[in-house]
Amino acid sequence: MSDADAARPDAAPPIQGVRLALDWGQARIGVAACDARGTLAHPVETLNARDRGQVLARLRALVAEYEPTGFVLGLPRHLNGHEGVNARLVRDSAAWLAAQFPEVDVRLVDERLTTVTASAQLRAAGRTARQQRGVIDQAAAVAILNAALDTERATGRRAGEPINERTPE
Repeated sequence: MSDADAARPDAAPPIQGVRLALDWGQARIGVAACDARGTLAHPVETLNARDRGQVLARLRALVAEYEPTGFVLGLPRHLNGHEGVNARLVRDSAAWLAAQFPEVDVRLVDERLTTVTASAQLRAAGRTARQQRGVIDQAAAVAILNAALDTERATGRRAGEPINERTPE
């Protein structure tokens, strides 16, 4: 908490612990992480979503390395707020993730326009569409995590919808 926040009587205490964000698509999963104070999100890697065994192995390694208190998955919604087929994929993946890592909080956060935002930022940094392919999912995961961290700082509560259903595949 900054000195300015500490001076405000209504300031929420910061939520501690590393969070891993996942931008879970049909082909790729972008991964981002934040520091233990929840200050800054950074890209980690992109996983092949079509290989569930590889996804599980890499996520186990990332959980061992980062020791996260939570996973934040971007929930794709249409601009009108309705959920489509891709949202069902993410909800199913979140339940699977919760079953695989029962010690880690799993939450869904609205990810509308995060890929658009990430692409615009990469374009502004001089990357062409072709150069973005390998990192766009990571950049979207960073945008998802930053939005969640902003919400947590504002409210003092974990961002997103908790996933309590812990079903294996």
